[in-house]
Amino acid sequence: MANKMKVHVQGEALGMQAIINAGAHTITIDEPTKMGGTDTGADPLQTLLGALAGCENVVANLVAKEINFDLQGITFDIQGELDPRGFMGQEGVRPYFEKVVINAKVKTSESQERITELQTITDQRCPVYTTLKAANVMLDSSWTKA
Repeated sequence: MANKMKVHVQGEALGMQAIINAGAHTITIDEPTKMGGTDTGADPLQTLLGALAGCENVVANLVAKEINFDLQGITFDIQGELDPRGFMGQEGVRPYFEKVVINAKVKTSESQERITELQTITDQRCPVYTTLKAANVMLDSSWTKA
């Protein structure tokens, strides 16, 4: 049996705000004031999209080393679409993203063909990306040279 990687966070919530302890780090998740929060942190959906960008970056850096790819940096622009009626309780409306659009600009000396290779392998191995894919979220991902 393979060794399992365990991920653990702890948190405390007060109203819409949640203070999450992730190892030695603190993450504040909140809602804007118009949603009843105190606007002291990104909302949960922004946090999820941020986790996608962070995860894709980490995996891309690992893959780049494996395939000898000149990765000098990546800039992500990610947008998600969902119908808010789902998380507000309307039956028959899914409460999670319907579509996520990822635009990545890759700083590199490599060709577009190699960028596509990096993207393909990264998308296959990124835990956050593959979790969204398994939830049947439509993923529209484009990686191009910066």
